[in-house]
Amino acid sequence: MADRLTLGIDVGTGSARAGLFDGAGRLAGHGAHPIHLWQDGERAEQSSADIWLAVCRATAGALEAAGAGAGDVAGIGIDATCSMAVVAEDGGSVTISQSGDPARDVIVWMDHRATDQARRINETDHPVLRYVGGRISPEMQTPKLLWLKEHLPGSYAGAGHFMDLPDWLTWRATGSTARSICTATCKWTYLAHEHRWDPSYFREIGLADLAQDPARIGTDIVTPGTPLGSGLSPEAAAELGLTPGTPVAASLIDAHAGGIGTLGAADGPGDVTRRMAYVFGTSACTMTSTQDPTFVPGVWGPYQSAMIPGLWLNEGGQSAAGAAIVQLLDLHPASGKARTGGQSLPDRLAGEAAALGDALTVAGPLTVVPDFNGNRSPHADPKARAVLAGLGARADHASLVALYAAGLLGLGYGLRQILEAQAQQGIVTEAIVISGGAGAHPFVRQTLADATGRPILLPETPEPVLLGSAMLGAVAAGVHADIPAAMRAMSRNAATLHPDAALSNAHAARFRRFAALQAASGL
Repeated sequence: MADRLTLGIDVGTGSARAGLFDGAGRLAGHGAHPIHLWQDGERAEQSSADIWLAVCRATAGALEAAGAGAGDVAGIGIDATCSMAVVAEDGGSVTISQSGDPARDVIVWMDHRATDQARRINETDHPVLRYVGGRISPEMQTPKLLWLKEHLPGSYAGAGHFMDLPDWLTWRATGSTARSICTATCKWTYLAHEHRWDPSYFREIGLADLAQDPARIGTDIVTPGTPLGSGLSPEAAAELGLTPGTPVAASLIDAHAGGIGTLGAADGPGDVTRRMAYVFGTSACTMTSTQDPTFVPGVWGPYQSAMIPGLWLNEGGQSAAGAAIVQLLDLHPASGKARTGGQSLPDRLAGEAAALGDALTVAGPLTVVPDFNGNRSPHADPKARAVLAGLGARADHASLVALYAAGLLGLGYGLRQILEAQAQQGIVTEAIVISGGAGAHPFVRQTLADATGRPILLPETPEPVLLGSAMLGAVAAGVHADIPAAMRAMSRNAATLHPDAALSNAHAARFRRFAALQAASGL
């Protein structure tokens, strides 16, 4: 091929995906493969072996789609969900499941088994908690570590490494145990601005062994995009169909890859410090960068250099977003009959709602607070629950469309709450850059613009998260000098959607109703 390509690998909750991009950010080929999920109530578990197999098959698919060979790949970048993998000293898996199944060695990001451990950690009011919005989430790793120590002490004692899934993937690819600043800072309480763990935190929460020796959670913490070890190991290269020694970059969490894949485009309102990345998938994450540290109650961070080197990151979001819409629709008696053909039900309903008008018109009196899996931001309450108000006696297809529109408005108002919480601390957001499969439909994008009162920027690339990972690979391979340079060279916006000013007052009134219902539910 004329231009060497960089490979971006994205491991989500339900699948692994791979994409090959040229130096200008153009997608040459894409592949995907599903990942198995064991889910039971608040528990969610996966297998690292299954995940790696999916990565290999997705990579093969991307190479085939691009008509590329191993020698065409200059570098590799990887992102994944912030799940936790447990590795034995000899490199084997360690079960994290009370089922005893040795294959289940990954606690998935959305697993809330450690809610009690998170509560006890928050009761310490340790200074480290300032950097997670004042309250740690059970989705983060130290509560999960504490749960593992208390409920599966054999697994805890037998672990050689506890790894965020993005770091596990780079270890599997290269043999390097280096951790990314992104994962260690955002999910493990590493203080990047001080280049250290705080041993007093681990002693106080009941993990004194990590205070004495943090090797199992990482002592080599590096900037995303840093080339790791000697590159792709011979074993991993054979499995992936690539060349040994191909540079592999230190990783990012998936939402953060979406951030660098979308925020740096030169066109559109705002710059990188006045834009919010909204990565809308199973959950939704918000990424906002600032020059100076800004503490926002209920919003994670500030984290130094966790996404863009030199900038501080505030990370918020919704624990269930796309998943909340699916769960909401499952409650409706007409949802079963509405599932036809290959199109997803939310996509079908978005098209039908768009034909009827704006989301306020379609939703009618319905108001939905979609906190099925708790509230991540800005209330930081994992025990928060959903509220549906304004239901009538109708159970036909039209009422299903209305319920969909009301649920989407609820997500938009939750995003508006995050924007307002950050604005109160001086973070100005001029535009939202949207990515993720759940935000692909024009009706979804316009509804979010109207509900938040902010313009929505639409990335040119169809795969912004994969592009963000490919940027890491481009930096590791020397295609671009650093992450900001890769962001400028490889990302562009296709269009800007503006909020409908005529709907502003109506959204303000519906937003007040949303907040009142949310407060009445116990928040």
